[in-house]
Amino acid sequence: MALLLLVVALVSALTTMQLAIHVREVRVPDLRNQTPADARRIAEENGLSAQVDSNYYSPTVPEGRVLSQNPAGGTLVRRGWEVRLALSLGPQRVTIPQVVGQSDRAAAITIAERGLQLSSTDNVQLAGAAPGQVIAQDPPANATDVSAPKISLLVVQPPPPQAFVMPSFVGQPLGRVTITLQQAGFLVGNVTVALPAPASPVANSLAASPQTTTPVTPVTQTQAAPSPASLVISQEPAPGQKVFAGAAINFVVQ
Repeated sequence: MALLLLVVALVSALTTMQLAIHVREVRVPDLRNQTPADARRIAEENGLSAQVDSNYYSPTVPEGRVLSQNPAGGTLVRRGWEVRLALSLGPQRVTIPQVVGQSDRAAAITIAERGLQLSSTDNVQLAGAAPGQVIAQDPPANATDVSAPKISLLVVQPPPPQAFVMPSFVGQPLGRVTITLQQAGFLVGNVTVALPAPASPVANSLAASPQTTTPVTPVTQTQAAPSPASLVISQEPAPGQKVFAGAAINFVVQ
């Protein structure tokens, strides 16, 4: 008897749950050929919402009317679901311009002037082509079977900078190092001259004559200017690190 009562309770609970789920479900109305305002009103009357998210050309559906929807009419969804709408732009009236061969910036301006949209831009490396040049477009120029007022571009991207392993210039004259870097396409960055260690006042007093009573005055050192004969004692980036062509290399010389 207890087992029978438990089964009855479970069946009753499942039935109640299914009824509650069905109560919260509605069937999506067919909104095609409606104006956006009417489509939103009909959707709200059915416990749904509607939002326009795209536009497409259509030779059959008048401009400004709903061309398609997602979910489709008749679909069973939860109450409060949002229906995405695509509006018709009417027949294609804009000629697709030729932008292949232009720079990506010039192509974007041309597309905007025609009242079209730049859909996407992909990049590819291509030897012999100028970086930033458009080498392909979709749809092609003067296409007549265009579905949407959008153009995708394929643009040449600049080649990645060459990477090198930094050699050691320690112990070499700054002049020779400068010539080597310039010939390899690098720059000499900051060059710092290392000051010699200051003499100890105690050592100075010991070196003085015992009869000398003149106090020792420390000598102030000044920063010397580097010369081509100055020897490199350290560098940044350090030897063995990866560097890219055109980078500036900093040195400490003496």
